[in-house]
Amino acid sequence: MYSLLSPADDIECVARCLRGDAAAFEAVVARYQRVLFTLALRLTGNREDARDATQNAFIRAFEKLDTFDPSRRFFSWLYRIAVNESLNLRRSQRQHDPLDAARDAAAATTDSVESAEREARVHAALLRLPSEQRAVVVLRHFAELSYEEIGEALHVPVKTVKSRLFMARQRLAPLLVEGE
Repeated sequence: MYSLLSPADDIECVARCLRGDAAAFEAVVARYQRVLFTLALRLTGNREDARDATQNAFIRAFEKLDTFDPSRRFFSWLYRIAVNESLNLRRSQRQHDPLDAARDAAAATTDSVESAEREARVHAALLRLPSEQRAVVVLRHFAELSYEEIGEALHVPVKTVKSRLFMARQRLAPLLVEGE
């Protein structure tokens, strides 16, 4: 999921950026670009919006590096920014045509028609969840974060993460069956 950089490398990249070495941020972008794009795609439901949200998240993170607390995980801080950017972008736009989401999901999958259909059903079901539930599902099942990491990224207690995840799974089950 990640490159060979460690959390300590993230902190070093941030420190170098704060000392004026803007190029040091390239390692952060390279490390997290794919996972942030996947997160944004799941939250926005649209590839172009996901690209915009991902780019905006990196820009905002770079601009706000001086607010990062090095005693915390950089990864969680960056994820919170990406979640906020994705949700803000989604809120600022009108409801997307559900066919666009299905078409994007199908285009992203090259394995088979069946795989594309399954991906489209999951994608459509995720989009029907409330944003708080969608975020925990994406962070847990697609970004593979622990409950603690999700709580830190979303600024909620672990119990809230577990509760939201439980509720999301309860809502997803009938949505996925409905889509078959």
